[in-house]
Amino acid sequence: MKNIFSIILLIFYTAAAAAQERKEMKMPAHHKMDMPMKDPSKNKEEMRMEDHNPTIENIKIAKANLGPIKTMVSQQPARTVRYDLYVADTTVTYGKKTKRAIAVNGQIPMPTLTFTEGDTALIYVHNRLNEETSLHWHGLFLPNQMDGVPFLTQMPIKPHSTYVYKFPIIQHGTHWYHSHSGFQEQIGMYGAFIINKRKEWDIPTIPVVLSEWTNMKPEEVHRSLKNANDWFAIQKGTTQSYAEAIRSGHFKTKLSNEWKRMTAMDVSDVYYDTFLVNGKNQDLHPQFKAGDKVRLRIANGGASDYFWLTYSGGKITVVAADGNDVEPVEVDRFIIAVSETYDVIITIPENKNYEFLVTPEDRSKSASMWFGQGEKVPAAKLPKLKYFAGMKMMNDMMDMRGNMVEMEGMKMQNQEMDMNAVMYPEADDPGDIVTLNYGMLRDPNKTTLPVGPWKELKFDLTGNMNRYVWSLDHKTVSETDKILIKKGENVRIILFNNSMMRHPMHLHGHDFRVLNGQGENAPMKNVLDIMPMERDTIEFAATAAGGDWFFHCHILYHMMSGMGRVFSYENSPPNPELPQPEHAYKMLKADDRMLHPMARIGIESNGSDGEIMLSNTRYRFTTEWRVGFDRKMGYESESHFGRYIGRNQWLFPYVGWDFRKRTVDQMDKNIFGQGNTKNLRHVFHVGLQYTLPMLVVADAAVDHKGNVRLQLMREDIPISKRLRFQFMVNTDKEYMAGFRYIVTKYLGLSTHYDSDMGYGAGLTFNY
Repeated sequence: MKNIFSIILLIFYTAAAAAQERKEMKMPAHHKMDMPMKDPSKNKEEMRMEDHNPTIENIKIAKANLGPIKTMVSQQPARTVRYDLYVADTTVTYGKKTKRAIAVNGQIPMPTLTFTEGDTALIYVHNRLNEETSLHWHGLFLPNQMDGVPFLTQMPIKPHSTYVYKFPIIQHGTHWYHSHSGFQEQIGMYGAFIINKRKEWDIPTIPVVLSEWTNMKPEEVHRSLKNANDWFAIQKGTTQSYAEAIRSGHFKTKLSNEWKRMTAMDVSDVYYDTFLVNGKNQDLHPQFKAGDKVRLRIANGGASDYFWLTYSGGKITVVAADGNDVEPVEVDRFIIAVSETYDVIITIPENKNYEFLVTPEDRSKSASMWFGQGEKVPAAKLPKLKYFAGMKMMNDMMDMRGNMVEMEGMKMQNQEMDMNAVMYPEADDPGDIVTLNYGMLRDPNKTTLPVGPWKELKFDLTGNMNRYVWSLDHKTVSETDKILIKKGENVRIILFNNSMMRHPMHLHGHDFRVLNGQGENAPMKNVLDIMPMERDTIEFAATAAGGDWFFHCHILYHMMSGMGRVFSYENSPPNPELPQPEHAYKMLKADDRMLHPMARIGIESNGSDGEIMLSNTRYRFTTEWRVGFDRKMGYESESHFGRYIGRNQWLFPYVGWDFRKRTVDQMDKNIFGQGNTKNLRHVFHVGLQYTLPMLVVADAAVDHKGNVRLQLMREDIPISKRLRFQFMVNTDKEYMAGFRYIVTKYLGLSTHYDSDMGYGAGLTFNY
């Protein structure tokens, strides 16, 4: 009966999945907006500025409330400003454990570098590490060879050597700098880069660098993300298991989610032990009194976290974005994307102690700045997200082929309609809360681009959350060529976010206009935060002297997974910093081709089973085994090497071998009537794996002797927050079912029944 049940299950499941797939194949993919080539500065929609525009009204009120602000003129002539930066290993105790970090001049964040427009920066970087490093000057206009991207604009700074960056300061505003080597940014290499105008506001000003800290090595963080380990969700309490779904009345939502081959709803990829403002969880500024206005120059130096910013002392007045002035607007809160900068002004209303609250988007923890003295006035804490509401929203937004479905009649752009708001408990009773979006940013001056030829590019932002591969148009940096642009032309980029994550897209060495309905006064930025299902348009003038410029998602783990492109000016002179440019470019591409190991080893009362896997963006090698402690049970060893096919990577053709020897069963036949070789087999085979709805992996293989095997398997069904269920059934009349209780990231309690090895219970080690 067990064999009959297995066959029926196999046939029924495959047929049902295929029927649903055929049905969904009739659904159209998201409609690509077909935009004619024209001068975007004459876009009629952008020019439609109505008199009752709420942004204009907000600007008027904000200016009136700010009142006149005194200015000061720099009396110092333009000069060369030198900094010496000593990069060295250190240890910190931001969490509960002492861990390795990288400090510059003995501090985290790195020292604030301050210049005045017209100066020349002369920066000596003394690398005292035992590894290579680099520094990128985020948001700065500079010669290409000074941009600080190893293997693209320079060679890495060798261990125990000194490198000199020198470039003119031709702009102003709040910027920042960070390592562009590996994962060094995550462990301390970030700092503020402030450029004052020649005529600057005479107001107390504080550089504010936001960041996060994990006790886990960032390389291990990345490996865990690549291996679909859900330990971070367990730590954050966001597993969204079936038990939780049933308790909250969202069983159908969870079922629909997995039917569309999606894992649990995620907001922030990584669990962090603490969050930091200027290197501290609580940053105190008691020197301010009632009536004082304070300018905060805020840079999000985090590797992967967005932050909500709120203030208990009243409105926040936004006056600049990404180093560029905007007309003042008053808001109650705003979210700052990874790598963005904002200048804001807050007012101390009374002689009390007011909280400027910094909350990561997943709302797991927080950090704070405090202004003033006396009675503490805390900001309202942001309540926990409603993850199943977000999951339901994503189910509705995504079709069976993994595409975001643009809703008819809804124009999603510039953060103006935040579909993620369904997850916010406060959205049920928003009141008069004003939240900043890009549509509210208005440059004080006209920003239309100069007359010239236009080049238009379109990109879909794409990704695979299950395997943590991030891309543009389903291709990583290593799978594409450089995009050629010409000096003097205007480049227009239309971006559609066809993924479930938001992405802060950053362009090196240039500012771009964000077409946001403000017409000729569209804001200038160098980072565009684009939410799921949004279609945004940016444009920039190709005015650099030449060279290669990186365009990438600034979530560190997305960038290292391949989400970016390189814009290259045609006919650029050779870069003297790259004596072997072809070799250097191959090294740049190595990031998203990195191999990631994984292992699972079970030791139970009936034997040992497990697997070892080595994979990168497209390829995977896996070897698995089953060894019985009873000599009759013998052993099995099966190995596969293959390549993922298709943009969703649901298809995996492979070649491999299967060796086994045991004396448990008599030699009967498989369900196809072929001789069953599961007791003695030494064969090579070819096969095909395909991820079905419900994340079940169907496997079809044929060996060199002509024997066929079909199999269904899933290993990670989330029953509760820490309990996982697994099963396998195949046409060789083999089956298995078991449970694993996750104790730590690397250890679980496990039990299972195997048709060949019987019952067993013990431990499972995961890496």
